[in-house]
Amino acid sequence: MGEEGFIIIKGAGDIASGVAHKLFRSGFSVVMTEVERPSCVRRNVSFANCIYEGTWEIEGVKAKKADTLDDILQIARNNMIPVFIDPSCKIKEKIPCSVLIDAILAKKNTGLNKDDAPFVIGLGPGFYAGKDADLVVETNRGHNLGRIISHGEAEPNTGVPGDIGGHGIKRVLRAPVGGMIRNNKKIGDWVNPLDVIAWIGETEVRAAISGVIRGLIYDSLEVYEGCKIGDVDPRPEAIAWTHSISDKARCIAGGVLEAVMMKKLEQQDVS
Repeated sequence: MGEEGFIIIKGAGDIASGVAHKLFRSGFSVVMTEVERPSCVRRNVSFANCIYEGTWEIEGVKAKKADTLDDILQIARNNMIPVFIDPSCKIKEKIPCSVLIDAILAKKNTGLNKDDAPFVIGLGPGFYAGKDADLVVETNRGHNLGRIISHGEAEPNTGVPGDIGGHGIKRVLRAPVGGMIRNNKKIGDWVNPLDVIAWIGETEVRAAISGVIRGLIYDSLEVYEGCKIGDVDPRPEAIAWTHSISDKARCIAGGVLEAVMMKKLEQQDVS
């Protein structure tokens, strides 16, 4: 399938990046699209960082921001993943695309159509397999994480963060007000309850539990009230995990790779 065209991934956050990493290392040519100012939380393991830093590397795989179509092709030839600002994913009409994966994780369909590419995969809730996408991959933590769904939908969004180290809601940092964020801590720092992690305007964002800051959005970004801006992992060993792909992302990526290989084998049988 890689010979026929690129695998385009909408979104370049931590889950999308885990998917891109596995597909790239499995021999596929990957292009990722993003918004102009992505608010990725676990940015150490998000290729979206290319938008701010120019280049980014995750576990031996390098990505680079592309500004033009020629950039995309040259970056791919240089054995890197191009990351292109393209919220509407119009690039799918300009480069050969064999697979399109919606990995935005918006919990709803923001415009994916089964006719967007020869093979379309949606990650998580909001997509109906057979209608919006050819296949859907489960993203909810639990027994079905990473499962391929050929008919129907993923589990609905509960709005409740998964339990890690005995904590769910308390480990997630959300903006108490809207405004510009100013970070007082950084990813990898250990915090205790009531430590000030950031300010939004003059409002403090404090830790609710002890743990490692595993995710924190970029300083000076504009945020809206209630949006996720970071997370704290209560496990001490999480300090070593801030630069590695999460177990959740690897599991979802495994489901995506399985789906892509199933399609490739199906094509070979037909030919």
